[in-house]
Amino acid sequence: MALRVAIQMDPVGGVDIRADSTFRLAEEAQARGHELFHYTPGRLVFRDGRVLARGWPLTVRRVQGDHFTLGAETEIDLGEWDVVWLRQDPPFDMAYITTTHLLELIHPRTLVVNDPFWVRNAPEKLLVLRFPELIPPTLIARDLGAIRAFRAAHGDVILKPLYGNGGAGVFRLDPNDANLAALHELFTGFSREPLIVQKYLPAVARGDKRVILVDGEAVGAINRVPAAGETRSNLHVGGRAEKAALTARDRAIAAAIGPTLRAKGLVFVGIDVIGDWLTEINVTSPTGIQELERFEGLNVARRIWEAVEARHRAGR
Repeated sequence: MALRVAIQMDPVGGVDIRADSTFRLAEEAQARGHELFHYTPGRLVFRDGRVLARGWPLTVRRVQGDHFTLGAETEIDLGEWDVVWLRQDPPFDMAYITTTHLLELIHPRTLVVNDPFWVRNAPEKLLVLRFPELIPPTLIARDLGAIRAFRAAHGDVILKPLYGNGGAGVFRLDPNDANLAALHELFTGFSREPLIVQKYLPAVARGDKRVILVDGEAVGAINRVPAAGETRSNLHVGGRAEKAALTARDRAIAAAIGPTLRAKGLVFVGIDVIGDWLTEINVTSPTGIQELERFEGLNVARRIWEAVEARHRAGR
C-alpha cells in the first residue's frame, strides 16, 4: 500500500547524498511507491486543533548536485497523512522539544517515527541510564565537587554536555589535566544543564562502534576510528568509518535494550559501543545506514521501511 509520508528535516538541499540517512530513507520510500512531502521544523504549525506543515512535495534522485525536486509550496494537515518522519538534526533544545509536543498530538493516528513522546523523554545520553549494567562508570551532575570526586575515583575521564551532539564540547581530562574547573566554569556560564562525565575507555583508540537497530533488533555495525591525536570518533570531525562485525557483546547489548526500544516506538536507533560498553542510544536523528549498506551490501533502509509499514498496518 502506498503511503503519504511527510519528512520533518533540515533543508533537503544541504544533505550529503553519499552519507545522509534521511536521504536514503526518502530514496527507499520513493522506490516503494510512497508519496513524499518535505518541510522544515520552523514550518510546523498548530492552528484550530490541527497540526499543519507548510512545505513541498518532494522527489529525490541519486545525482550529486541535482538530488531533489520540490513541487509547489503548500500547507498540509499532518493528521491526514500516514507517516511523519521526525528527522531534523539536533541540537536537542526547546525548539526540538516543542516539535515533539506538537507531533504527539497526531500520533499514533498518524504514525510518527520515532515516537515523539520517547524521543523527548529518552534522549541519547539519558536513556542509557536505564541499563546501568551495560554502561561505563557515569556521572550526571552540575556540582563541581561531585565532578571532582568522580574524577578522583576514576582518574581519566570524558567530560561533555549532557545534550550535546556530534562530538561538540567533548573533552578528555587525564589525571594531570588542570582544566576541569575552567571547563566547568565555561559550560555552566552559558547553560543551566548538568554535565555528563564518564570513565575514559582506552578502547576508543580502536574505534567507537555504531550499531544500527531496527525495531529493537541489531542489523549491523560500522566502526568509527578517531583521527590521529583525536579522542572523538564522529565522522564529521575527522573520524574514519570502517567495516565492523557484530560481536557477541554487541548482540547481548542489543538483546538487553531491544524490547524497551520496540515498546517505546523507537524504530530506527543507532547505539554507540566502545569496547564492551554502551555509551549512547541515539534516537533523535540516528545516522550510519549508508555506510553500513556500502560495507555489507545490506539494504537497511528497506528493513526500516518494512518495520514502519508493519506498524502502520497494525495501527490501522
